[in-house]
Amino acid sequence: MEGAQAGSTLDSLIASFQKRIGELQELIIARNMYPARSISDLSAIDTALSSMELQVQSIKDRLREETEAIPKAKATMLNSDLNRCLLQENAKQYEHNPGLSSLKSDEEAVVLPKEKKGRGSPPLWHITVEELNSLSSYMRGRLTLEKVNAAISDMASYAEANAHLIAAPKQKLAENLWEKALKLRDIVTAQAVKGKHFFLETDMKGPSLKLDNTGKAILTVLRHLGRISETRIGQNRPAATIDRRVYWFLRLFRLNRPSEKAQNQTMLPSESGARRRCRDFVG
Repeated sequence: MEGAQAGSTLDSLIASFQKRIGELQELIIARNMYPARSISDLSAIDTALSSMELQVQSIKDRLREETEAIPKAKATMLNSDLNRCLLQENAKQYEHNPGLSSLKSDEEAVVLPKEKKGRGSPPLWHITVEELNSLSSYMRGRLTLEKVNAAISDMASYAEANAHLIAAPKQKLAENLWEKALKLRDIVTAQAVKGKHFFLETDMKGPSLKLDNTGKAILTVLRHLGRISETRIGQNRPAATIDRRVYWFLRLFRLNRPSEKAQNQTMLPSESGARRRCRDFVG
């Protein structure tokens, strides 16, 4: 429905511009009648006409982007409503089973020491519409919320792949991967990235984040918003050919413990039914 209304508005706008263009064309025809007096006026009209055509094209591009973003926004809102409904269902389960809270505390006490091992998953701290709109127009450019958040997901996958290479034993890695693992282990000892999730400039090979103009603009935005930081680390090994520009995440999410997820699955056997009820309610 929103797309149809936007299309109707654009059609009326284009019709208005076409009417104006027709009037201007009639004025251009009159140039031969009064050439000496009308050249400067017609030049100004031609310039204004070119500017109007560019504005129409810009409006069409923006409208197309907004129309394409509508289904994604609807899906996000639907998932949000489902999650809120599921939380309400879970709260009802806890109210009817007072013993679950004490059981949950006991389970957490057992699992807490295990949580100290490893670095955990990289953060997926996506930006919001408000943060994107807070940027200046020259910094934001033609970036959209979907592009920036897709790039953040790519960064997390790069960092997770590097963490696996650092922790993997030599016998489980191919020779070319072992060379990269050695280089990463040199980098991870640096104080700037110690204990942080990081990725290299050479890791940025897509699918959403690449080292092109759009990718550089996304990096600038994320540095400005405090999602990532950047440093250069000198070559610690003579044979290293990797670019030592390293990015890491400044802030981390507090992730749900695996024990909590498993506990929810075991203590709430009717969750699939709750999800079905929530979907029916939201739909």
